[in-house]
Amino acid sequence: MFKRAIPTLFLIATGSTCAQAADTGAHGFLEDSKATLSMRTLYFNSDNRDGSAAPSKTEETAQGFVLRYESGFTQGAVGFGLDAQALLGVTLDSGGGRHVGSGMIPSDGDGAAESWSSFGPTAKMRLAKTELRYGTLLPKLPILISNDARVLPQSFTGTQITSKDIEGLTLTSGLLEYAVGRASTDRTGLSVAGGTQDSNKFYFAGGDYEVTKAMKAQYYFAQLEDFYNQNFLGLTHILPIDGGSTITTDLRYFRTTSSGANSSAAGRAQGYRVSGYTEDNNGEIDNSTWAAMITYANGGHAVTLGHQRVSDGSNFVQPNQGNLPDKGAGGGSVYLPSDRMIQNFARAGEQTSFGQYAYDFAPLGVPGLKASIVYLKGTDIKVHNAGDQSEWERDMVLDYVIQAGTFKNVAFSLRNGQSNSDAGRDVDQSRFIINYTLSLL
Repeated sequence: MFKRAIPTLFLIATGSTCAQAADTGAHGFLEDSKATLSMRTLYFNSDNRDGSAAPSKTEETAQGFVLRYESGFTQGAVGFGLDAQALLGVTLDSGGGRHVGSGMIPSDGDGAAESWSSFGPTAKMRLAKTELRYGTLLPKLPILISNDARVLPQSFTGTQITSKDIEGLTLTSGLLEYAVGRASTDRTGLSVAGGTQDSNKFYFAGGDYEVTKAMKAQYYFAQLEDFYNQNFLGLTHILPIDGGSTITTDLRYFRTTSSGANSSAAGRAQGYRVSGYTEDNNGEIDNSTWAAMITYANGGHAVTLGHQRVSDGSNFVQPNQGNLPDKGAGGGSVYLPSDRMIQNFARAGEQTSFGQYAYDFAPLGVPGLKASIVYLKGTDIKVHNAGDQSEWERDMVLDYVIQAGTFKNVAFSLRNGQSNSDAGRDVDQSRFIINYTLSLL
């Protein structure tokens, strides 16, 4: 009961900062309005090279359109506004048994839907530097990240308060009730991987504090009712070496424990459980995960080394609706440096070491061109009645943004990943993406 009360109390505390003066820089509801149309074309090819499931290959192309409108705020001590987003996905190529598990296009019968769409408004209110939003949200927080890895983004419905009234401190809290998957038009409740039941209460609260201009500390609490409580601590620091070099340190720690129905055998039997290994093979969530990485950047070069450890109790969890009846609801991101194209290296007991090299070609006179390669190796994955398993992944990315002319800001991305895993199917995956955003207002 006490843990459940924490986010509610934080909402009240955050709201109390609104007793400050209004922002006089606002011009008006219409005067500050903005509208954009984002277009994304995505070719997705995923070849599952082993296992008994057939067919073994997904190959599809789709076009996504995201129309976003953001109003300004009405004038006065308290300002009001309205945002909205309209999403449309169109299948360009699929069929022939190739619509298998892309998480990009909804299913229609035995094949891919020709198109899908959704609409989400968001009401907002501002007082001083505190903003309340209710409706469609795209959170980018350590305890929940809206996934945008296909043609249309995952979205959530709920309430969020963000306050920046205290210099150097950003406080965020809220309650989410529903999600719309990146390959779906329908709202679902929130769940975890393996859960066949859902929840309509995801409480969260936390803050980002700039200790210095070079150091930021974070703390967040989240509760997915009937599944888990999660605490997160994070610390990032940027150390300048000279005029052109920096060392960035990034530390992350999560502690996640069962809550509500997931804490009882009866609740887990109803479907409030997590998939994968659990210590007593009962689906109960109990996990500690930490990650540390360091990045050295010099000119166009950036080299990253890191290590991550997941405890033995269960897999690392954050919201994922993949096991709910709406199959298009699946697909989620987690705030771990190991969350990559194919795997997220978050299985119980897994210890992952990784390295990445990235290069920005601007110093060579080619601005807009970037490339990177990353390799991750996970070991000690826990399995009942068997030896520990391992897996690895290699990803390569080539990005280019046109810098001038008629097609300025059109972005191209070519990605290729390969994953070999004892705990799943081996996969070769390629994606080709074209992005362009047009300003309408």
